[in-house]
Amino acid sequence: MIVLDACVLIAHFDENDIHHGRAGRLLAHLGVQPAIMSALSRAEVLVAPARAGRRRAIEDVLKQMEIDVDDLPGDAAGQLAELRAHTGLKLPDCCVLLTAERHSLAEIATFDARLARVAAERGLVVRTGT
Repeated sequence: MIVLDACVLIAHFDENDIHHGRAGRLLAHLGVQPAIMSALSRAEVLVAPARAGRRRAIEDVLKQMEIDVDDLPGDAAGQLAELRAHTGLKLPDCCVLLTAERHSLAEIATFDARLARVAAERGLVVRTGT
């Protein structure tokens, strides 16, 4: 299973994003591997489409891509606070990390160097599409 950081899908949907081609290659290499993202990451992906009146269209594409959403558990606030305090990552990145750690053997797909470094330090496999 792969946990997708919002930046991968944001780049995928924005042809002008510097990582657009990289995102397409990364997603293509994932093949049939199950993909999941935190609810907060999904919200981040939907911000620009919402501004453009395309939120529902992008949600349909995400559904077609079979990307599941991992809702935060009831005790997520404390876990996220611990991750933020000990890693220095921003809360959206902590959500990605928490999602991966909750799913044993999960990998993370991201273009964020800090998130990639922390995830690797915590024993997670990181895919950056390079």
